[in-house]
Amino acid sequence: MAVDTFRNDEKSTNTSKIATLLRLYRYMLKYRFKIVFVLFIMAICVAIALVNPLIIEEAIDNYIKNGDIKGLIRLGIFAAIINIVMVLLIKVRMYIMSKISNEILLEVRQELYTHIQKLSFSFFDSRPTGKVLSRIIGDVNSLKDVLTNSVTTLIPDFITVCAVVVIMIVKNYKLALAALVSLPLMAIGIYCVQRFSHLRWRIFRKKSANVNAFIHEDLSGIRIIQSLTAEGETTETFDTLLHEHRNSFISAVRLNDSIGPIIDLCWGIGTASLYFVGIKLLGIGPGSVGLLVAFGTYISMFWSPILNLSNFYNQLITNIAGAERIFEILDTPPDIVDDSNVIALPDVKGDIRFDHVSFSYDEETLILDDVNFSVKAGETIALVGPTGAGKSTIVNLISRFYDIQKGNIYVDNYNLKEVSIESLRQQMGVMTQDNFLFSGTIKENIRYGRLDATDEEIIEAAKTVNAHDFIMKLEKGYDTELKERGNGLSIGQRQLLAFARTMVSKPKILILDEATSSIDTQTELLVQEGIEALLKGRTSFVIAHRLSTIQKADRIFVIDNGNIQEQGSAKELLEKKGIYYNLHMAQFKNI
Repeated sequence: MAVDTFRNDEKSTNTSKIATLLRLYRYMLKYRFKIVFVLFIMAICVAIALVNPLIIEEAIDNYIKNGDIKGLIRLGIFAAIINIVMVLLIKVRMYIMSKISNEILLEVRQELYTHIQKLSFSFFDSRPTGKVLSRIIGDVNSLKDVLTNSVTTLIPDFITVCAVVVIMIVKNYKLALAALVSLPLMAIGIYCVQRFSHLRWRIFRKKSANVNAFIHEDLSGIRIIQSLTAEGETTETFDTLLHEHRNSFISAVRLNDSIGPIIDLCWGIGTASLYFVGIKLLGIGPGSVGLLVAFGTYISMFWSPILNLSNFYNQLITNIAGAERIFEILDTPPDIVDDSNVIALPDVKGDIRFDHVSFSYDEETLILDDVNFSVKAGETIALVGPTGAGKSTIVNLISRFYDIQKGNIYVDNYNLKEVSIESLRQQMGVMTQDNFLFSGTIKENIRYGRLDATDEEIIEAAKTVNAHDFIMKLEKGYDTELKERGNGLSIGQRQLLAFARTMVSKPKILILDEATSSIDTQTELLVQEGIEALLKGRTSFVIAHRLSTIQKADRIFVIDNGNIQEQGSAKELLEKKGIYYNLHMAQFKNI
């Protein structure tokens, strides 16, 4: 399995920019009536803007020329009123579109987060958390201006450009052609820019993801970094990533910024051409000054929207890469999904059977090879063996965190692929060596095991694993607020809380994966009583390196080379003097 890190740029697939944009616009269909209202407002604003040059022409050629001051004042009042209305309508349009775009961002982010939660462990195994966060936060935020300006810039400015061209042609087609003579130059320039710009913004997004991934990893391991005085090394790495990030931005934005000068150059050429043709070639005299001024205004009204559209295009090229990254995640199918005809797993007794099970994480190296075993309800099975032998893989497959390549796994004779994942996991309790605690109170963390658990059940679970006493010594007891990841508590205390969380779920099948690995000997003696109570009447799998913790297991499976090499009780395995005997002697020879 290829593993992505902050040192590697994410791989991306080439997709159609038009298809990505249309897919993004589908989110706007929900707000189509509001958007139609906004378009109506903008149509009024565009009409007012198009009328303004005609008012100027009328004022110069009819009122000023003839000295009609009263008529000029009336015309000025009319112009002031309609332009004040236009300003107010623009404010209304900005408010409505900002609200719509923010609601769409919320919807996209929620959809993305919901989908990510459905993805299997293999998705998260292959990339840093920081790179996933960059898509949920940065890439989603990048869509705001695209959504807003697609309505407020693209449509009205496109209509304005078309209307201006029509008006100029109707009034004087020769002047119109002169004013628009530089359009081919503009088209060539923008084509050349956009051809390379999108690729550069893709690279920039990838470099941003690398920085986010490094920061997340660095802050998560800050205690290790400080204890090893590795600040200098991490700072150097961060500087390198920032340098790459900065250079990718400069490279992308420098190309984008070249569009503005191209538009300005074409604008200048068009304006000069207009006046040259109008005065020198057509000989427009004083009687038609208003027409020439109106054309000068119209050419500004033409090139100003063109500049806005080019800036929008820049924005589109810049941020469409973010949309592509979002849709790439949304299009990633979950590896572990329910079949269409699955049933809900009824309350189980806890019988488990592996039938010729083979599994590989990368479809190349087998971790489990043709594994067969049966476990009766209520049995406690201990899994021992060297690191990487496949112990955790076995329990992960029982929870269906991964799908097997060959064979079948049964719970109470139900094939795991024929029952819903939710109904399976609801009857399982998983306690790992990574005792993750969430920000919130102790009570909320324990209740996370079963959200409808009562306060009495929470306290009972804590008492069972001997966590109650230390909880009550805290200032606010069960209402004590925990810091991120439970910082402030000892490792043993955090594990006891994780035990209580698993306990309150009342699982039918229990998995303890190195659950006591970080508990000191004194704390372990306390929690062993709780574990024994928890194991009673439940099918349990216990992974432990300390063989002293599994002496009472009904059976011990010795896992190595992808299969079960030995199995039996602790006494039986010692008498065999095989692999388990050697492990036991290596651990206890100095005691």
